Amino acid sequence: MGKEGMNTRDFLIGTFVGGIIGAATALFLAPKSGKELRDDIGSQAAVIKDKTCKLTNEAREKGVEYVSIAKDKTSSISQLVSDRSTQLMDKVKDLRAQGAEKAVELKENAASAIDEAEEETKTEGKETETAQN
Repeated sequence: MGKEGMNTRDFLIGTFVGGIIGAATALFLAPKSGKELRDDIGSQAAVIKDKTCKLTNEAREKGVEYVSIAKDKTSSISQLVSDRSTQLMDKVKDLRAQGAEKAVELKENAASAIDEAEEETKTEGKETETAQN
């Protein structure tokens, strides 16, 4: 959370706590009878309880919303990673197949070159024998 988010949250908490303290102070300093003061404190406690419940419910809703967003993003990222890794594996398999094909081709070329060299050697050997005779 950024510095601005922390300042806003701290301000809201301070406002809430300050409101509670101010309300309690006003109740205790007001010239009322004990019964009226108890009734006022009870009604203020009920109001605070309702506000607390409301804030709690809002926090839960936001939490559920954020969890849902996180799951969606995680799912999409997971799918993207899976797709990319599949593509990468396919490329590796293609390159491996191409390398195997090249290796076979080179092996065949080398075998042909060896066969040709042997044939030339045999032909030269026969020509040398014929020349010596």
